[in-house]
Amino acid sequence: MKRLHVSVAVEDLDASIRFYATLFNAEPNVRKTDYAKWMLEDPRLNFAIATLGCGKQAGVDHVGIQTDSAEELEEISKRLQAAGAASVQQTEAKCCYAVSDKTWVADPSGLQWETFYTYGDITTYGADSAPIVIPAAEEKPATEEKNERCCG
Repeated sequence: MKRLHVSVAVEDLDASIRFYATLFNAEPNVRKTDYAKWMLEDPRLNFAIATLGCGKQAGVDHVGIQTDSAEELEEISKRLQAAGAASVQQTEAKCCYAVSDKTWVADPSGLQWETFYTYGDITTYGADSAPIVIPAAEEKPATEEKNERCCG
């Protein structure tokens, strides 16, 4: 069974933990000085927050799908390849107090997706960073024009 994953970069970890604990009506399953994670069953969600770092801005950092097995991860990776998504593989990635195998992709708009299978814990946040994956089919030329819909 798979679980949706959302990772959010936050400015104030304690204030954010209070907010999300109230929203989810649950305390985080993991709480560190720079990170907190809720493993919710309703909705089935792995929701993580972490303090800003590595040039990140507050807000959604990435989304993903957590699998319960290496076989499920392989299945999703094959579907992403069939969809034409450029991907980056990480094996034994040490991040977020865990050890995982991961496949990273970007959707056509550049939103970073992490699919992963976690099989171990570590005592630190970890040294592995998320790769930035460029969408496979960038058909639009780069432009300096504003997006009138949202930038005015």
